[in-house]
Amino acid sequence: MANLGIPQNTIEILQKYQFRFQKKFGQNFLIDTHVLDKIISSAGITGEDCVLEIGPGIGTMTQYLAENAREVIAVEIDKALIPILEDTLSSYDNVTVINDDILKVDINRIVKEQNGGKPIKVVANLPYYITTPIIMGLFENHVPLESITIMVQKEVADRMQVGPGTKDYGALSLAVQYYAEPKIVANVPPNCFMPRPNVGSAVIRLTRHSEPPVVVKNEKFMFDLIRASFNQRRKTLVNGLSNAGISGVTKETVTAALEAMGLPLTIRGEALMLEQFAELADRLKEE
Repeated sequence: MANLGIPQNTIEILQKYQFRFQKKFGQNFLIDTHVLDKIISSAGITGEDCVLEIGPGIGTMTQYLAENAREVIAVEIDKALIPILEDTLSSYDNVTVINDDILKVDINRIVKEQNGGKPIKVVANLPYYITTPIIMGLFENHVPLESITIMVQKEVADRMQVGPGTKDYGALSLAVQYYAEPKIVANVPPNCFMPRPNVGSAVIRLTRHSEPPVVVKNEKFMFDLIRASFNQRRKTLVNGLSNAGISGVTKETVTAALEAMGLPLTIRGEALMLEQFAELADRLKEE
């Protein structure tokens, strides 16, 4: 099958099927073989691997994955792309295409059925508008995975690896760093895509921690606190958390916890490190 990383081949397929890009699905297809090679090598795909690809599009990266992995499961939301994928992937017998919304798919079940419950690798060129829910969903549902190698908007990639006190620091930074080790492996300019996006992109690899870097008694409660802290960034933690409607979290309990931690009552969420959020969660749970 023709390599879709070559722009001319992508254009031919799109014309053959009279494909129309859907803005609502945030579709931008990769047309750069160097970037595709870089993604495959950064993801460390081997003949042993079962790979989950999110948003295969016309199958550009899927072809590369199928050449390198034992098995590829590709989840595509756009029905119009299914006949195209049947065509572009017809020479591979190790690819399963699922026409569904990744946020509604039971990925744990897929991993159990297709890989005997052993960790998979996730690779994706993600639509920018749902990058965060997809990543959070993979982590919070405790999908068995080794790594996630994804193309995202450059500023989102930056946000995943920054620390406290920067304007990009937020719930996503903390979640990614709690579950994984983030590393930007390539910056990708807009001309590597069709149609061209208005922003730069980056490939980031998130390598799953075998053990989280901090110990917390109730992970979900900690992330409820983290989200509430950044929902109203300008507010102090005392005000932001006590207004968030989290059960048992009041102005008094937050004040007491911060005092016990030796932190000023004027502090904002953006100043706390992951360890401090874990300690705060444990103290508020005890209250």
